[in-house]
Amino acid sequence: MRFKDVFSIIGPAMVGPSSSHTAGAARIGRTARQLFGECPSHAEIIMFGSFAATYKGHGTDTAIVGGLLDMDTDDPGLPEAFAHADMAGMQTVIRPGTGLYPHPNTTEIVLTNAAGNRTLNMIGTSIGGGNIEIVRINGYNLKLTALYPTLIIRHSDEPGVIAVVTRLLVDNHINIGHMSVDRKNRRGEAMMVLECDGRIDPAVVRQIEVIPEVQEVTLLHL
Repeated sequence: MRFKDVFSIIGPAMVGPSSSHTAGAARIGRTARQLFGECPSHAEIIMFGSFAATYKGHGTDTAIVGGLLDMDTDDPGLPEAFAHADMAGMQTVIRPGTGLYPHPNTTEIVLTNAAGNRTLNMIGTSIGGGNIEIVRINGYNLKLTALYPTLIIRHSDEPGVIAVVTRLLVDNHINIGHMSVDRKNRRGEAMMVLECDGRIDPAVVRQIEVIPEVQEVTLLHL
C-alpha cells in the first residue's frame, strides 16, 4: 500500500493496543454492520493468519464485535463489546479459518438477521495503520477501503448500467475516486463499488434505486 500522509502510518484515534489488529479490526466490523444495515442476530467471525494466532491478546475479536455494534475505533465501550452484544441479542461465534487468505490480517464475517432470511458474507483485511481493504462481498471479488463515501450497487449485468449510474453521479457533481466491479456470470447478477469524493446525498441513492436494472443500493460512510 502507498501511504498518502503520516496519519496513514500513525493510525486513527483508538482503543488499543494495535492499530492493525484492533483499530483495523473494528473498522472491518463496522463496515460489515453498515453493509448489513442492522444489528445482526448471529455473527460468525473467522480469523486467518496473524489474526488467528494473536486475536485474543490484541482484542481483535472484541474489536470486530464492537464494530458490528457500530462502535468506532475510539469508542470507550469497545473493550466491553461482548457484553454489549449480549444485551443487543447478538450471538457471536469466533473460530480460526483454514485454506488460502489474501493477507496475514484477514477475517471473514458471516451475518444473519433474526428472521434468518438475510445474510452477509464479507472478507476484510487490515493492512496497517488502521487502514482496511474489503476484498469480497457476498461472493463478489471487489475492493473498497471505507475511507470515503462509498456506493455498493447490486444490479443485473446489462449493457449501459454502469454508464447510467456514473452519468447520474456526474449530474450531481460527485467525483468517483475508485471503481471496482464484478459479476457472477454473464448477463446475470453483478455488483459495482464506487468510492466517491465528498458527501453523497440520500436523494442520489434514491435516484439510483429506481434504475430498472438495479436491485439494491447501500451507502457506506464510516
